[in-house]
Amino acid sequence: MATVLAIANQKGGVGKTTTSVNLAASLVATQRKVLLVDVDPQGNATMGSGLDKYQLEASVYDVLVHGDPIRGISLPSPEGGFDVLGANGDLTAAEVELINIARRERRLCDALLTISPDYDYVLIDCPPALNMLTLNGLVAADGVMITMQCEYYALEGLSALLQTIERLRQGVNSGLRLEGVLRTMYDPRNRLTHEVSAQLQQHFGEKLYRTVIPRNIRLAEAPSFGLPALQFDAKSSGARAYLALAGEMIRRNERVLLDSGNSLKEVESGG
Repeated sequence: MATVLAIANQKGGVGKTTTSVNLAASLVATQRKVLLVDVDPQGNATMGSGLDKYQLEASVYDVLVHGDPIRGISLPSPEGGFDVLGANGDLTAAEVELINIARRERRLCDALLTISPDYDYVLIDCPPALNMLTLNGLVAADGVMITMQCEYYALEGLSALLQTIERLRQGVNSGLRLEGVLRTMYDPRNRLTHEVSAQLQQHFGEKLYRTVIPRNIRLAEAPSFGLPALQFDAKSSGARAYLALAGEMIRRNERVLLDSGNSLKEVESGG
């Protein structure tokens, strides 16, 4: 079964989509099978994966509103090596249409259950808002990766997202965990970057990824070519950083699985 991760932050411009596309490509480079789900009406993750959002015959909208199966709608990223459940402007109507649909906050979760065995990871690129689309992503997820710039304004709204995660854990998704906090657009020459980074380290501890994503021109240019950075310029610092993130994330998950297995053995042996 796939590990499902929602990449979220209610603040825009903090690297959610960049992380979604480039982490997907980097996980593929480690021989993992990946599905990228775009639940942002802007469709930037779709375009950044090399698909034309304006030419989609069907999208995540049809999955959420009409209950169509993902397997018949997802498309391969031409260069990224992962599959994409794309999004476009049609998704703006889903927020209203979902109001009268049963299990509206579980529509994505229910759809992913049917294809989960096909993948190692499912990454969900959430919109910059705590709305029904983000809620669908969080309810479907095993964990949440929060992307953050090391700026004071970027800290605003973080507590609201953490409170939402906790409410969901107590309600509709008891297994939801904070997967980790990722520092993006990192500029080590900036003193403020170090100050905010230290605050994040103090607050999140091991949940703060050691990998940081630097400000990088090649990383910023890649989406305009519909390519992940790894295919656009594999030697760029941005591409190398996302490869490092993929490795760190895989090691974390393997450690969690190992710890869970050891705990189960202790229970079975009466230890």
